[in-house]
Amino acid sequence: MQSSRPYIARALYQWLLDNDLTPYIVVDAEQAGVEVPRQFVQNGQIVLNLAPTAIRDFAMENEAVSFSARFGGRPMQVMVPIEALIAIYARENGVGMVFGHEPVIPAGATEVEESVDDAPSEENDEDDAPPRKGRPSLRVIK
Repeated sequence: MQSSRPYIARALYQWLLDNDLTPYIVVDAEQAGVEVPRQFVQNGQIVLNLAPTAIRDFAMENEAVSFSARFGGRPMQVMVPIEALIAIYARENGVGMVFGHEPVIPAGATEVEESVDDAPSEENDEDDAPPRKGRPSLRVIK
């Protein structure tokens, strides 16, 4: 299967624009293939403004996000492989999404292999942990 990241990122980008918000992305600048202005990288990451008024020749494809922009008055072509995209959010209110690591599914894996979890189990298995209770929580790490 293909990564869901580019599809979700495109949808969020369009949703932010439709709501008159300024889309920003957080990029892992240390990944291979990332072309960003290195003088603005902090802690291995860079935040980029994707507002249509700030960039030109924007493309968000399944493989990468690319556009032209000016940094310190100098034009630059930016290339962000989709694997290096950490988050997309609105500058005004922080609404958006942080992307986690996606599992890699081999290209030839079409059949579901039987796993230990699929094997029949006894009802009185003492190794089973009780389900967690309470609300799940998320937090933004900067």
